[in-house]
Amino acid sequence: MLKCGMSGSQVKVFGKAIQALSRISDELWLDPSEKGLALRSVNSCRSAYGCVLFSPLFFQHYQWSTSVKVNENDSKTSNLNCKLGMKSILPIFRCLNSLERNVENCRIFTRSDQCKVVIQFFCRHGIRRTHNVCFQESQPLQVIFEKSMCSNTLVIQPRVLAEAVVLFTSSQEEVTLAVTPLSVCLKSSSDEPMDLTNSVYSEMFVGPEEFDFFQIGVDTEITFCFKELKGMLTFSEATHAPIAIHFDFPGKPMALSIDDMLLEANFILATLADEPSRASSQQSLCLSQKQK
Repeated sequence: MLKCGMSGSQVKVFGKAIQALSRISDELWLDPSEKGLALRSVNSCRSAYGCVLFSPLFFQHYQWSTSVKVNENDSKTSNLNCKLGMKSILPIFRCLNSLERNVENCRIFTRSDQCKVVIQFFCRHGIRRTHNVCFQESQPLQVIFEKSMCSNTLVIQPRVLAEAVVLFTSSQEEVTLAVTPLSVCLKSSSDEPMDLTNSVYSEMFVGPEEFDFFQIGVDTEITFCFKELKGMLTFSEATHAPIAIHFDFPGKPMALSIDDMLLEANFILATLADEPSRASSQQSLCLSQKQK
């Protein structure tokens, strides 16, 4: 069972989280617990995973229970395992600026006997909009990644990172992050095929003084998918929170994270391995994975 409520400004942040996770997968898990409501997503090839955990304090009210009735006429219960199709829920939160202006309150609750998540918007002038989204019983995947064990950690404000990524074209699929104790370079991936008719190779150098925290334990270059970075950046701009980047050597996953009083976000991305035989494709996450 899940019941929670938000204001219009909170709806915008919640919707930005869904938009960011939509860059990872076509599926979204709702995972309520005593820690809050977690939104999870993982792509089909297990090369990208995202989780945004909203604290109970983020909501105007938040209720959950560890079990739900399977049937109204049956006393049997089971845990709430709620997987939604991204194509079903994403259009509801597409026009976020309009929602922020017009929505006074939002309620989200589950009807487990009907396998539905109900999203209600209470708008100005007494207008109420109700969306019923069907969900599938499926346990959410969790990824364990020890960020503190990474040799390199960067913390940067979203405004600075946005100025760096604006150089890249919308068709850019992968980017390379190269670091030394003296500088950080974000550049177009050299592994992508070059088309002389429309290709642009871009580089952006950022000095250590531009970071809130700068720790480089090992010089390295890692290549990863660009769309997940853009998704995390968009979400970070909505929360006005800095992004922390944790990584080591090529082939080992990297983490993009946001840690705020009201929410926590973690994107775990695979990076290209350094061996020539593996340079053409992105590797799956080399992480311990478990089902809840």
